Amino acid sequence: MIADANLALSGSILGNATTGQAVTGTNVTVLSTNTIDLLANRDIAEGQGLFARMQVLAAFVGATSVEMQVITSAAAALTTPNVIGTTGAIPLASLVAGSRFAAALTPKLASVGQRYLGVQYVIIGAGTAGTVYTDIGLEIQDGQKMYPSGYAVL
Repeated sequence: MIADANLALSGSILGNATTGQAVTGTNVTVLSTNTIDLLANRDIAEGQGLFARMQVLAAFVGATSVEMQVITSAAAALTTPNVIGTTGAIPLASLVAGSRFAAALTPKLASVGQRYLGVQYVIIGAGTAGTVYTDIGLEIQDGQKMYPSGYAVL
């Protein structure tokens, strides 16, 4: 998986250090700290699918669920958003540190007529802790496969 700091929507990457965005509150929608200006990046998603990739860096506490929604907006502040992809509601038990989730962006991204791309997190319940790093990429990392012990690789 290739990560591009310019495509980070929540949190940041500097060298090999990843910092998450706090996603907390009670029955609220939290917007990503960063946006991507599609006017400057007109060819984004041309010819192949893209994914919003979310990784939980610090476990969520208190919330019933969190849903990550990929949004576009005419305003850099992401007001009046148009949802173009979603993870669906993710239950609290699944929002542990290290867990990963993804939402496919609509292949008609350019045709929605919105200038800015971002993410919003819809929190159900009283979320008192939880941080995420979310970016845009071509593939979903699935390096967490577990196999039983006792097998030799020849």
